[in-house]
Amino acid sequence: MYHKTLSYRIFSVFNYILLAIVSIGCLLPLYHLLMVSFSDTSAANAGLVTLWPMGFTWDAYAQTFGNDNFVTSLWVSLKRTVLGTALALAVNSIAAYALSKDNRVFRGRNVYLWYFVITMLFSAGLVPGYILILKLGLLNNLLALILPGLVAVYNIILLLNFFRSVPKELEEAAFIDGAGYFRSFVSVFLPVSLPAIATIALFTMVGHWNAYFDGLIYMKGVENLPLASFMQTLIVQGSTTGFDPSVIANMSQRTLRASQIFISALPILLVYPFLQRFFVKGIVIGAVKE
Repeated sequence: MYHKTLSYRIFSVFNYILLAIVSIGCLLPLYHLLMVSFSDTSAANAGLVTLWPMGFTWDAYAQTFGNDNFVTSLWVSLKRTVLGTALALAVNSIAAYALSKDNRVFRGRNVYLWYFVITMLFSAGLVPGYILILKLGLLNNLLALILPGLVAVYNIILLLNFFRSVPKELEEAAFIDGAGYFRSFVSVFLPVSLPAIATIALFTMVGHWNAYFDGLIYMKGVENLPLASFMQTLIVQGSTTGFDPSVIANMSQRTLRASQIFISALPILLVYPFLQRFFVKGIVIGAVKE
């Protein structure tokens, strides 16, 4: 049986303490934001809110969800995140599976791989990208927020390394049973690749949910903006689009913005615990070779 020495136990105690402090440091700002969103105007403006709401009220959330533009932008972001993540997983996993084969199976594999890698090093730029979206007629279209970043080479490389770590005997057994490459990909590689798939899904979801700049460029009209872009107009530019001016004048901007920020962060916070157990394994397993 493994014997834990005194030095190991001391190290473990300090390690747990350090991790607890870091965890509290990450969660405390979000918790304080939530308490501010539930506080009344005078307490929030005076900066008296700490770890408990003062003058508990739901007014900030009532005004936030009463803003049709906010609700519409939330729906746009949900559609963008779900559709963009599904398409990205499909495209990137298929590309990674093909590129995981050696030159004996996939002739010209290195040429295609470098074709993808070069796109990580060089970009056409903002103006050519906008012209391309314009010529394709995708302005004010949800696909304008999804297609430009659909192929993520970094994610392909992660999946590629994961697929190459899958024992070849599994695929050979599928071939013996009459499966082709596509059936082998769907029935063998995808089921054993859940850690990598979950990791890529998390990266993609966070990227789509937090992206705001492309929405400001490609979407014309507040009703077409994703949530991150709409939040940028509210908080950074100080816009009050969609809110009742008579009500906003009597409310604290701190409580209103706190509620909006917390709502915008909540979906990712709810999804992350379900994917976290796959996250570390999905990152490091590609480095393990046979």
